[in-house]
Amino acid sequence: MQLTGYALRMSIFIGEDDVWHHKPLHREIIERARDAGLAGATVLRGCEGYGIHAMIHTTRLLSMSEDLPIVVLVIDREDRIRAFLPELDELIGGGTVLLEEVEVMSTEGAAHP
Repeated sequence: MQLTGYALRMSIFIGEDDVWHHKPLHREIIERARDAGLAGATVLRGCEGYGIHAMIHTTRLLSMSEDLPIVVLVIDREDRIRAFLPELDELIGGGTVLLEEVEVMSTEGAAHP
């Protein structure tokens, strides 16, 4: 599905160690977003961060931290993103979800030098 124009970006902040039925939580979110037919989703792994408990998680070797930050980005029309939110209520206990209006520009088919 090609999406251009104004859309909603949902950013879901969770931890790398978060699971859903013994499966990584980010994978469950991505699969449900795909199954819901949402336009696109990406998982980004952070190298350092902290959340509500102010405990810093980092990839720095000396700290040997685990549970690094994960951000799941999902983009689609506002009505489709909002219809997906109840799925997240079931999955996310300690995460944060941000919704932002974005302008989507497709480069599919554009000439490349």
